[in-house]
Amino acid sequence: MIYRDSILLEHVITEKATEATSHANQYTFKVADSANRVAVKQAIEAQFGVEVSVVRIANVKPKFKQDRMRRGKVHRRSSYKKAIVRLKQGSTIEMA
Repeated sequence: MIYRDSILLEHVITEKATEATSHANQYTFKVADSANRVAVKQAIEAQFGVEVSVVRIANVKPKFKQDRMRRGKVHRRSSYKKAIVRLKQGSTIEMA
């Protein structure tokens, strides 16, 4: 069983996510690996008190990067699951 408070891990703040928030009323979150669309929708509605229209989920693959400080050694960024949530017209989430 997945608890609602353990589904949403953090809010994703990137240039693309910020633009989607301002233009399309979409919010991007890192979510637990075991979360599905229904669980994410229920968690958003319970935590922020808004109505969710659409939830899209994507698995972000790991990236391999060279570390310049350690003579070019390669390290791996971890993979995660991301949810893009579109709210109904007139609903907003205040991110502080």
